[in-house]
Amino acid sequence: MGVAVGEARDGSRQSPSASAVRRSAVDPVKGLLHRHRELCERAVDPLEIAAGLEAHGVTDRTAARFRHRDVFSLAEEMYARVPRDRDTSAPPEDTPAPRPRGPRAAGVVLALLPGALCAAAAVGLRLTEGRPRLIVAVVGVLAVSLALGAALRRGPLSAAARTTSTWTCWLVGYALLGDGLLNAAVSGGPDGLPDGTADGPWPVTVAPVLALALSYAPAAGCAHLFAAGARGKLTSSRGLADFSAAVRPLLVGAFALYLGALACLLALTGAVLGEPAGLSEGLGLGALLLLARLLIVHGHAHAPTLVLSAAAAAEAVAAATLFAGRLPGCDFLAAPVEALIAVWGPAGVPTAVCGLGALALLVHACRRLTRASAHASTGRTR
Repeated sequence: MGVAVGEARDGSRQSPSASAVRRSAVDPVKGLLHRHRELCERAVDPLEIAAGLEAHGVTDRTAARFRHRDVFSLAEEMYARVPRDRDTSAPPEDTPAPRPRGPRAAGVVLALLPGALCAAAAVGLRLTEGRPRLIVAVVGVLAVSLALGAALRRGPLSAAARTTSTWTCWLVGYALLGDGLLNAAVSGGPDGLPDGTADGPWPVTVAPVLALALSYAPAAGCAHLFAAGARGKLTSSRGLADFSAAVRPLLVGAFALYLGALACLLALTGAVLGEPAGLSEGLGLGALLLLARLLIVHGHAHAPTLVLSAAAAAEAVAAATLFAGRLPGCDFLAAPVEALIAVWGPAGVPTAVCGLGALALLVHACRRLTRASAHASTGRTR
């Protein structure tokens, strides 16, 4: 009798674990909930859970093993099954629901400020000469840099990562001084430092840089349209492949819209300043910087850092080889760059470098920015 009672007690002690095993076999989502409980608890909607699951390698085929047709359906069940705090479940009845607000005036002003300050600096360079022109140039560079930094700290192009600022400054600086340096180096110069004009011993090309500064506002607008459109596709898509197919045209469309705006600005600034518009190099640099920023904003900073640093290094090497070719017996070092300049002019170097970099980032963006995980807060922390 005692033995029977002991076995019965042992069986009662083992029954909870056995029933738990049976429940986990019947309920396969429970184990997934346990592994991703932190993600589910902090998610504000099922879409964020779906993006987080995709970032962890869960696909629609994986969701089928959990008896769901896709990751979105699986995320909806996981969101519904995670308990929430009562104080965050719903707002009090006496508290009015927040109204959706459009772009704030401060954000719009910040987006327009870099272009406005750069235009003011360009006018100052035209109206001054000598030491006052140098002062205007220094103050203009500082003002535009500060305004651009403030604009990048908020809005659709804001990101926590700041790993590309050095390379971005180099590329923009090359757009201002690089073509003039190459052109002077081919003819044996330069014979002096830049004086802020396009016909000096070291010519300065202001038009492409001014157009890039003015294009920050269109870039922010295109980035906002892309992010808002992708977020909307999250609610209407019923699978990861469906979402990617719907977002890819949004990305290409926003990118093409920005290039169109930049082309118009390049033509306008070139005509107003009486300088070559620099369409090829301006479009290449603008495309490269926009794609790099979009990838960084959505949590993919490695590829933009690599491509921007490679582009800056290539431009530096191109200029260095022209001067290294002046050494006795080193003519061959300058031959490739001189051949490129003979065919395409000095603008051929930044056009080729930035164009190839932009093409590489566009292919990378079509893979990364069309994933659901790139459009949720979980994707920005990677």
